[in-house]
Amino acid sequence: MNKLRPYQNDLVEQLRQSWREGYKAPCIVLPCGGGKSCILAEIARRTTANGKRVMFLVHRRELVEQITRTFVGWGVNMLLCDIMMVQTAVRRLSKLKSPALIMTDENHHSPAASYKKIYERFPNVLRVGVTATPARLGGGDVNDKLLVGVAAKWLIENNCLAPYDYYAPDVADLTQLKTRRGEYVTSDIEKAMIKKAVFGDVIKYYKKLADGRKAICYCASVNHSKATAESFHAAGIAAAHIDGDTPKELRAAVIRKFRDGEIMVLCNVDLISEGFDVPDCECAILRRPTQSLTLYIQQSMRAMRYREGKRAVIIDHVGNYARFGLPDDDREWTLEGKPKKPKKQADEDVTV
Repeated sequence: MNKLRPYQNDLVEQLRQSWREGYKAPCIVLPCGGGKSCILAEIARRTTANGKRVMFLVHRRELVEQITRTFVGWGVNMLLCDIMMVQTAVRRLSKLKSPALIMTDENHHSPAASYKKIYERFPNVLRVGVTATPARLGGGDVNDKLLVGVAAKWLIENNCLAPYDYYAPDVADLTQLKTRRGEYVTSDIEKAMIKKAVFGDVIKYYKKLADGRKAICYCASVNHSKATAESFHAAGIAAAHIDGDTPKELRAAVIRKFRDGEIMVLCNVDLISEGFDVPDCECAILRRPTQSLTLYIQQSMRAMRYREGKRAVIIDHVGNYARFGLPDDDREWTLEGKPKKPKKQADEDVTV
Protein backbone atom coordinates (compact mmCIF):
# COMPACT_ATOMS: atom_id res chain seq x y z
CA MET A 1 0.00 0.00 0.00
CA ASN A 2 1.30 3.46 -0.90
CA LYS A 3 2.20 5.66 2.04
CA LEU A 4 3.27 9.28 2.24
CA ARG A 5 6.47 10.29 4.00
CA PRO A 6 5.90 12.31 7.20
CA TYR A 7 6.78 15.66 5.55
CA GLN A 8 4.42 14.89 2.67
CA ASN A 9 1.60 13.92 5.01
CA ASP A 10 2.19 17.13 6.95
CA LEU A 11 1.55 19.15 3.77
CA VAL A 12 -1.71 17.26 3.18
CA GLU A 13 -2.81 18.10 6.71
CA GLN A 14 -1.82 21.75 6.24
CA LEU A 15 -3.93 21.80 3.07
CA ARG A 16 -6.98 20.38 4.85
CA GLN A 17 -6.57 22.91 7.64
CA SER A 18 -6.28 25.74 5.11
CA TRP A 19 -9.56 24.73 3.52
CA ARG A 20 -11.20 24.57 6.96
CA GLU A 21 -9.95 28.11 7.61
CA GLY A 22 -11.66 29.36 4.46
CA TYR A 23 -8.82 29.44 1.97
CA LYS A 24 -9.98 28.22 -1.45
CA ALA A 25 -6.82 27.83 -3.52
CA PRO A 26 -3.62 27.01 -1.62
CA CYS A 27 -0.39 26.20 -3.45
CA ILE A 28 1.94 23.52 -2.11
CA VAL A 29 5.64 24.35 -2.59
CA LEU A 30 8.12 21.47 -2.50
CA PRO A 31 11.51 21.04 -4.23
CA CYS A 32 11.98 18.90 -7.32
CA GLY A 33 12.13 15.26 -6.31
CA GLY A 34 10.20 15.87 -3.10
CA GLY A 35 7.19 13.81 -4.22
CA LYS A 36 4.59 16.36 -5.27
CA SER A 37 2.83 13.82 -7.51
CA CYS A 38 2.44 11.43 -4.57
CA ILE A 39 0.88 14.19 -2.47
CA LEU A 40 -1.63 14.99 -5.21
CA ALA A 41 -2.35 11.29 -5.73
CA GLU A 42 -3.18 10.88 -2.04
CA ILE A 43 -5.42 13.95 -2.07
CA ALA A 44 -7.19 12.65 -5.19
CA ARG A 45 -7.55 9.17 -3.67
CA ARG A 46 -9.24 10.56 -0.56
CA THR A 47 -11.49 12.83 -2.60
CA THR A 48 -12.69 10.15 -5.02
CA ALA A 49 -13.05 7.64 -2.17
CA ASN A 50 -15.69 10.03 -0.81
CA GLY A 51 -17.52 9.91 -4.14
CA LYS A 52 -16.40 13.36 -5.23
CA ARG A 53 -15.05 14.30 -8.66
CA VAL A 54 -11.51 15.61 -9.27
CA MET A 55 -10.19 17.61 -12.23
CA PHE A 56 -6.41 17.49 -12.69
CA LEU A 57 -4.81 20.05 -15.04
CA VAL A 58 -1.42 19.61 -16.74
CA HIS A 59 0.30 21.79 -19.32
CA ARG A 60 1.81 19.04 -21.50
CA ARG A 61 0.30 16.13 -23.38
CA GLU A 62 3.04 13.74 -22.18
CA LEU A 63 2.12 14.33 -18.55
CA VAL A 64 -1.47 13.07 -18.90
CA GLU A 65 -0.40 9.45 -19.33
CA GLN A 66 2.32 9.77 -16.69
CA ILE A 67 0.01 11.21 -14.03
CA THR A 68 -2.66 8.65 -14.90
CA ARG A 69 -0.20 5.81 -14.18
CA THR A 70 0.70 7.38 -10.84
CA PHE A 71 -2.93 7.87 -9.83
CA VAL A 72 -3.97 4.34 -10.84
CA GLY A 73 -1.07 2.91 -8.85
CA TRP A 74 -2.08 5.02 -5.85
CA GLY A 75 -5.65 3.74 -5.88
CA VAL A 76 -7.47 6.82 -7.18
CA ASN A 77 -10.97 6.05 -8.51
CA MET A 78 -10.35 7.10 -12.11
CA LEU A 79 -14.09 7.03 -12.89
CA LEU A 80 -14.24 10.21 -10.81
CA CYS A 81 -10.97 11.76 -11.94
CA ASP A 82 -10.42 13.72 -15.15
CA ILE A 83 -6.77 14.31 -16.06
CA MET A 84 -6.36 16.63 -19.02
CA MET A 85 -4.27 19.32 -20.62
CA VAL A 86 -5.42 22.79 -19.75
CA GLN A 87 -5.91 23.51 -23.48
CA THR A 88 -8.29 20.54 -23.73
CA ALA A 89 -10.21 21.69 -20.68
CA VAL A 90 -10.66 25.17 -22.15
CA ARG A 91 -12.01 23.73 -25.42
CA ARG A 92 -14.51 21.56 -23.53
CA LEU A 93 -15.32 24.15 -20.89
CA SER A 94 -19.06 24.23 -21.45
CA LYS A 95 -19.32 20.41 -21.35
CA LEU A 96 -17.13 19.67 -18.35
CA LYS A 97 -18.72 18.03 -15.32
CA SER A 98 -18.41 20.17 -12.22
CA PRO A 99 -15.67 18.81 -9.95
CA ALA A 100 -15.41 19.03 -6.20
CA LEU A 101 -11.69 19.74 -6.46
CA ILE A 102 -9.41 21.20 -9.15
CA MET A 103 -5.73 20.21 -8.95
CA THR A 104 -3.05 22.06 -10.91
CA ASP A 105 0.31 20.50 -11.73
CA GLU A 106 3.30 22.87 -12.13
CA ASN A 107 1.19 25.58 -10.56
CA HIS A 108 3.53 28.42 -11.56
CA HIS A 109 1.79 28.29 -14.97
CA SER A 110 -1.62 29.01 -13.44
CA PRO A 111 -1.63 32.82 -13.86
CA ALA A 112 -2.00 32.20 -17.61
CA ALA A 113 -5.36 33.15 -19.12
CA SER A 114 -6.20 29.55 -20.05
CA TYR A 115 -6.05 28.39 -16.43
CA LYS A 116 -8.02 31.38 -15.22
CA LYS A 117 -10.85 30.57 -17.65
CA ILE A 118 -11.24 27.18 -15.98
CA TYR A 119 -11.04 28.57 -12.47
CA GLU A 120 -13.65 31.22 -13.35
CA ARG A 121 -15.94 28.56 -14.84
CA PHE A 122 -16.03 26.85 -11.41
CA PRO A 123 -15.66 29.79 -9.00
CA ASN A 124 -16.87 27.94 -5.90
CA VAL A 125 -14.74 24.79 -6.36
CA LEU A 126 -11.82 24.20 -4.03
CA ARG A 127 -8.40 24.13 -5.66
CA VAL A 128 -4.83 23.07 -4.90
CA GLY A 129 -1.68 23.44 -6.95
CA VAL A 130 1.88 22.18 -6.58
CA THR A 131 5.17 23.64 -7.73
CA ALA A 132 8.83 23.75 -6.82
CA THR A 133 9.08 27.39 -7.86
CA PRO A 134 6.05 29.68 -7.43
CA ALA A 135 7.95 32.36 -9.33
CA ARG A 136 5.10 33.55 -11.57
CA LEU A 137 2.34 33.87 -9.02
CA GLY A 138 1.24 37.47 -8.99
CA GLY A 139 -0.12 38.91 -5.80
CA GLY A 140 -2.62 36.23 -4.82
CA ASP A 141 -5.10 36.51 -7.71
CA VAL A 142 -4.73 32.78 -8.45
CA ASN A 143 -3.70 31.32 -5.09
CA ASP A 144 -4.57 32.61 -1.65
CA LYS A 145 -2.00 30.77 0.48
CA LEU A 146 1.42 29.11 0.11
CA LEU A 147 2.09 25.89 1.98
CA VAL A 148 5.87 25.62 1.93
CA GLY A 149 7.35 22.20 2.62
CA VAL A 150 10.85 21.13 3.57
CA ALA A 151 13.83 22.66 1.76
CA ALA A 152 16.11 20.96 -0.77
CA LYS A 153 18.95 20.90 1.76
CA TRP A 154 16.71 18.98 4.19
CA LEU A 155 15.81 16.48 1.47
CA ILE A 156 19.50 15.91 0.76
CA GLU A 157 20.40 15.55 4.45
CA ASN A 158 17.56 13.05 4.94
CA ASN A 159 18.34 10.88 1.91
CA CYS A 160 15.38 12.02 -0.15
CA LEU A 161 17.57 13.74 -2.76
CA ALA A 162 21.12 12.92 -3.81
CA PRO A 163 23.99 15.22 -2.84
CA TYR A 164 25.74 16.83 -5.77
CA ASP A 165 28.90 18.41 -7.14
CA TYR A 166 28.42 21.55 -9.21
CA TYR A 167 30.91 22.54 -11.93
CA ALA A 168 30.82 25.70 -14.04
CA PRO A 169 33.44 25.56 -16.82
CA ASP A 170 33.31 28.39 -19.37
CA VAL A 171 33.14 26.99 -22.89
CA ALA A 172 31.71 29.85 -24.97
CA ASP A 173 31.45 33.63 -24.99
CA LEU A 174 27.86 34.42 -24.02
CA THR A 175 28.33 38.11 -23.28
CA GLN A 176 26.59 39.21 -26.48
CA LEU A 177 23.34 37.33 -25.87
CA LYS A 178 20.21 39.45 -26.27
CA THR A 179 16.89 38.92 -24.52
CA ARG A 180 13.37 39.01 -25.89
CA ARG A 181 10.25 38.89 -23.68
CA GLY A 182 12.41 38.08 -20.67
CA GLU A 183 14.39 35.17 -22.17
CA TYR A 184 17.56 34.80 -24.18
CA VAL A 185 17.17 34.74 -27.97
CA THR A 186 17.55 31.18 -29.22
CA SER A 187 19.36 32.13 -32.44
CA ASP A 188 21.99 34.00 -30.41
CA ILE A 189 22.56 30.97 -28.20
CA GLU A 190 22.92 28.73 -31.26
CA LYS A 191 25.46 31.07 -32.79
CA ALA A 192 27.56 31.04 -29.63
CA MET A 193 27.25 27.33 -28.80
CA ILE A 194 27.34 25.53 -32.16
CA LYS A 195 31.07 25.67 -32.68
CA LYS A 196 33.54 22.82 -33.00
CA ALA A 197 35.70 24.06 -30.16
CA VAL A 198 32.68 24.43 -27.87
CA PHE A 199 31.51 20.89 -28.58
CA GLY A 200 35.03 19.67 -27.91
CA ASP A 201 35.10 21.37 -24.52
CA VAL A 202 31.67 20.05 -23.55
CA ILE A 203 32.76 16.50 -24.33
CA LYS A 204 36.11 17.03 -22.58
CA TYR A 205 34.43 18.11 -19.36
CA TYR A 206 31.91 15.27 -19.50
CA LYS A 207 34.75 12.77 -19.77
CA LYS A 208 36.65 14.49 -16.99
CA LEU A 209 33.76 14.96 -14.55
CA ALA A 210 31.14 12.33 -15.34
CA ASP A 211 32.65 9.70 -17.63
CA GLY A 212 30.54 6.56 -17.72
CA ARG A 213 27.56 8.20 -16.05
CA LYS A 214 24.17 8.63 -17.70
CA ALA A 215 23.60 12.30 -18.41
CA ILE A 216 20.73 14.49 -19.58
CA CYS A 217 21.89 17.45 -21.66
CA TYR A 218 19.68 20.53 -21.94
CA CYS A 219 20.09 22.48 -25.18
CA ALA A 220 18.71 25.71 -26.61
CA SER A 221 17.08 24.48 -29.83
CA VAL A 222 16.41 21.36 -31.85
CA ASN A 223 19.41 22.07 -34.10
CA HIS A 224 21.60 22.65 -31.06
CA SER A 225 20.41 19.45 -29.39
CA LYS A 226 20.87 17.30 -32.50
CA ALA A 227 24.35 18.74 -33.10
CA THR A 228 25.29 18.07 -29.47
CA ALA A 229 24.13 14.46 -29.69
CA GLU A 230 26.04 13.98 -32.94
CA SER A 231 29.21 15.40 -31.37
CA PHE A 232 29.02 13.04 -28.41
CA HIS A 233 28.37 10.13 -30.76
CA ALA A 234 31.36 11.09 -32.92
CA ALA A 235 33.50 11.07 -29.77
CA GLY A 236 32.50 7.48 -29.07
CA ILE A 237 29.85 8.29 -26.46
CA ALA A 238 26.41 6.87 -27.22
CA ALA A 239 23.99 9.80 -27.40
CA ALA A 240 20.56 10.63 -28.81
CA HIS A 241 18.23 13.59 -29.23
CA ILE A 242 14.51 13.87 -28.47
CA ASP A 243 12.12 16.81 -28.47
CA GLY A 244 8.39 17.47 -28.24
CA ASP A 245 7.89 16.57 -31.91
CA THR A 246 9.74 13.24 -31.74
CA PRO A 247 7.20 10.49 -32.54
CA LYS A 248 5.91 8.82 -29.39
CA GLU A 249 7.17 5.36 -30.34
CA LEU A 250 10.65 6.61 -31.21
CA ARG A 251 10.86 8.68 -28.04
CA ALA A 252 9.83 5.69 -25.94
CA ALA A 253 12.49 3.57 -27.64
CA VAL A 254 15.18 6.20 -26.99
CA ILE A 255 14.20 6.53 -23.33
CA ARG A 256 14.21 2.74 -22.97
CA LYS A 257 17.75 2.59 -24.36
CA PHE A 258 18.76 5.35 -21.97
CA ARG A 259 17.30 3.36 -19.07
CA ASP A 260 19.19 0.26 -20.18
CA GLY A 261 22.48 2.10 -20.59
CA GLU A 262 22.68 1.74 -24.37
CA ILE A 263 22.50 5.54 -24.58
CA MET A 264 24.63 7.51 -22.11
CA VAL A 265 23.79 11.11 -23.03
CA LEU A 266 20.19 12.15 -23.74
CA CYS A 267 19.97 15.57 -25.42
CA ASN A 268 16.71 17.53 -25.46
CA VAL A 269 15.09 20.96 -25.64
CA ASP A 270 13.10 21.69 -22.46
CA LEU A 271 11.29 18.35 -22.78
CA ILE A 272 12.86 16.59 -19.79
CA SER A 273 12.21 19.25 -17.21
CA GLU A 274 8.81 19.90 -15.67
CA GLY A 275 7.50 16.60 -14.38
CA PHE A 276 8.60 14.57 -17.39
CA ASP A 277 9.32 10.98 -16.38
CA VAL A 278 12.68 9.59 -17.44
CA PRO A 279 14.90 6.98 -15.83
CA ASP A 280 17.36 7.96 -13.17
CA CYS A 281 20.52 9.72 -14.30
CA GLU A 282 23.61 10.93 -12.47
CA CYS A 283 24.58 14.00 -14.47
CA ALA A 284 22.84 17.13 -15.77
CA ILE A 285 24.62 19.12 -18.50
CA LEU A 286 23.31 22.67 -18.85
CA ARG A 287 23.86 24.14 -22.33
CA ARG A 288 20.93 26.51 -22.40
CA PRO A 289 21.34 29.85 -20.61
CA THR A 290 18.04 31.00 -19.18
CA GLN A 291 16.45 33.87 -17.30
CA SER A 292 13.90 31.49 -15.79
CA LEU A 293 14.55 30.33 -12.24
CA THR A 294 11.90 27.65 -12.71
CA LEU A 295 13.62 26.18 -15.75
CA TYR A 296 17.02 26.31 -14.06
CA ILE A 297 15.80 24.50 -10.94
CA GLN A 298 13.91 21.85 -12.92
CA GLN A 299 16.86 21.09 -15.17
CA SER A 300 19.75 21.31 -12.73
CA MET A 301 18.03 19.07 -10.17
CA ARG A 302 17.08 16.39 -12.67
CA ALA A 303 20.17 14.37 -11.71
CA MET A 304 19.44 14.54 -7.98
CA ARG A 305 16.82 11.78 -7.68
CA TYR A 306 17.92 9.74 -4.68
CA ARG A 307 19.70 6.41 -4.93
CA GLU A 308 21.83 4.94 -2.17
CA GLY A 309 25.48 5.89 -2.64
CA LYS A 310 24.75 8.26 -5.52
CA ARG A 311 26.39 11.66 -5.86
CA ALA A 312 25.04 13.75 -8.73
CA VAL A 313 27.14 15.85 -11.08
CA ILE A 314 25.86 19.13 -12.55
CA ILE A 315 27.93 20.71 -15.31
CA ASP A 316 26.80 24.28 -16.01
CA HIS A 317 28.40 25.53 -19.25
CA VAL A 318 26.25 28.66 -19.43
CA GLY A 319 26.62 30.37 -16.06
CA ASN A 320 23.07 29.82 -14.84
CA TYR A 321 24.34 29.56 -11.26
CA ALA A 322 25.57 33.17 -11.45
CA ARG A 323 21.98 34.36 -12.06
CA PHE A 324 20.22 32.09 -9.59
CA GLY A 325 22.62 30.61 -7.06
CA LEU A 326 22.93 26.88 -6.51
CA PRO A 327 19.97 24.47 -6.84
CA ASP A 328 19.57 23.85 -3.12
CA ASP A 329 19.98 27.46 -1.99
CA ASP A 330 17.35 28.55 0.50
CA ARG A 331 14.71 30.75 -1.12
CA GLU A 332 11.95 32.59 0.68
CA TRP A 333 8.79 32.39 -1.43
CA THR A 334 5.77 34.67 -1.21
CA LEU A 335 2.54 35.03 -3.15
CA GLU A 336 4.18 37.96 -4.92
CA GLY A 337 6.12 35.29 -6.78
CA LYS A 338 9.73 36.47 -6.78
CA PRO A 339 11.83 34.89 -4.04
CA LYS A 340 14.35 36.84 -2.07
CA LYS A 341 17.76 36.36 -3.64
CA PRO A 342 19.87 33.71 -1.89
CA LYS A 343 22.97 34.80 -0.09
CA LYS A 344 26.00 35.06 -2.35
CA GLN A 345 27.92 31.80 -2.40
CA ALA A 346 31.56 31.57 -1.50
CA ASP A 347 33.87 31.02 -4.45
CA GLU A 348 34.65 27.47 -3.42
CA ASP A 349 30.98 26.46 -3.80
CA VAL A 350 31.38 26.42 -7.58
CA THR A 351 34.18 24.44 -9.16
CA VAL A 352 35.46 25.77 -12.47
